Amino acid sequence: MLPLGAVLLPSGVMPLQLFEERYRRMIVDVLATDREFGVVLIRRGSEVGGGDLRCDVGTRARVLEAREASDGRWAVTIVGLQRVRVERWLPDDPHPVAEVSPMPDRPGPGVPEVAYRSLESRLRRLLANLSELGDPVQAATFDLADDPAFGTLQMAALGPFTAYDRQLLLEADLVFERCGILDALLADAQTVVDLRLGPDRGGDGPAVGSSR
Repeated sequence: MLPLGAVLLPSGVMPLQLFEERYRRMIVDVLATDREFGVVLIRRGSEVGGGDLRCDVGTRARVLEAREASDGRWAVTIVGLQRVRVERWLPDDPHPVAEVSPMPDRPGPGVPEVAYRSLESRLRRLLANLSELGDPVQAATFDLADDPAFGTLQMAALGPFTAYDRQLLLEADLVFERCGILDALLADAQTVVDLRLGPDRGGDGPAVGSSR
């Protein structure tokens, strides 16, 4: 397990720099087996040195690329595969280790297609506006799954959200609940962007399908 100050979501791609001895040993072991390990958010504490308080919902990750530098550090790129729930933390040996299980969504109310596509179009607009303002964000030309269960997790990974907000989305195990969280986050972010764009560009009114 790799505790971080950032949240990896299924479909999300994340670059890592591993320089602590325990994680350098971990990546060597991972590359020698199935190239997979778990990533969780540090709720309190530091990425370096241990003694941190960790979230119990994270993501199973797979190594896409790994390069060792001459000084022993590793530059690694990973992709999120699947949500996992930590059932039990084990003693660090030497890096964090845990027993985990998959975390599928619970059955719940369906999400209307029009509401799902409205969230998609609002995210595209938000990312395009932020790019115009010069912010480093994901491109608005992303491909999104037709299934809201996975698509909402993709949007969580693509959106300009805080680590806390991403963790909230990751832990939401009902699709309609994730849609509600995304609706609120997108509305708040777009309000700020509209103010930055100024009265001549912002304030286009509520998007169709928005509950705000």
